[in-house]
Amino acid sequence: MDDCFATRTRWIGIVVLAVVAAILPVGLAADGESPAIPRDTLPLDLARRGAPAGLGRPESRQEVDQATVDRVKLGRRLFFDPILSGDRSLACVSCHDPAHGFSDPRPVSIGINKARGRRNAPSLFNVALGRSFFWDGRVASLEEQVRFPIENPRELGSKLETVVARLEADADYSREFGRLFTDGVTVKNLSRSIADFERTLLLGNSRVDRFRAGDAGALNDAQRQGLWLFESRGRCWHCHSGPNFTDEKFHNTGVGVRRTDRDTGRMAVTRRTGDRGRFKTPTLRGVARTAPYMHDGSVKTLREVVEFYNRGGGRGPQLDPLMKPLELDRAEVGFLVEFLKAVKGEWP
Repeated sequence: MDDCFATRTRWIGIVVLAVVAAILPVGLAADGESPAIPRDTLPLDLARRGAPAGLGRPESRQEVDQATVDRVKLGRRLFFDPILSGDRSLACVSCHDPAHGFSDPRPVSIGINKARGRRNAPSLFNVALGRSFFWDGRVASLEEQVRFPIENPRELGSKLETVVARLEADADYSREFGRLFTDGVTVKNLSRSIADFERTLLLGNSRVDRFRAGDAGALNDAQRQGLWLFESRGRCWHCHSGPNFTDEKFHNTGVGVRRTDRDTGRMAVTRRTGDRGRFKTPTLRGVARTAPYMHDGSVKTLREVVEFYNRGGGRGPQLDPLMKPLELDRAEVGFLVEFLKAVKGEWP
């Protein structure tokens, strides 16, 4: 009798656990664990869309040929596929989630074998406009950029030759690469496909773009006040300039100054001591979607970002000369926050 009761109780417990597991959101994961790989819910026509208003460059993609469209489709599939990671547990999208502006909601990403990353995963919005990539600008093309996360032991933790062998052994991938490239599956063609997909992630036509184009009603009063501050006393435009709201340069704003011995920023690339603590200016397009902020993910909200710069940035040696107190009052800080929200842009 006791054995029957124990067996029945055990089975009830198993059923309850199964039901709970089924109803929990798929994306939830305990702190320090890799999240479930997000599903591809992107629009089907990304490759043929024109550049949204306000971006200027790149040129319209309406006339792209079918070969480019097919490469984008292949790159998109690879972006979501854990075949790129050493243990097939992660994909590019694990740290660049479309639901979070193609960035990571964690301060730093968690890679293979629960390895903790060193920097915040930046958004991929408008990387087609970039001149260098990564927070330290170590590479000059998206094709080069694609290769680093695959082999980084803190990220996907694989080897390029391993990934190529896996793709060659997969009949579907092998056939598709063979159709699109005369030399089939190679590191170059893998990189080109994913880079072509990333170039379709264009975000524009924000309220700010429409206001600057003559639509006076596109911004409310607070957002207009924020735009005025952005372009004047806030001095934001010095670094967040141009159609993509970034000068594509490197600045030391004093973020993480206590940790600069571990992360020297641009200096790790140039070997120049003057570049210690300098990191690339990120785009502001879609910034309301991509918290937390800064290269180390140490700032949680947009208001905290503005307050940081209102104080004159951080402290420490080699601080950028632009880092001086702004002397904005509480209301003005709020106006700048509202302006930053207005650069959100249109995304499906």
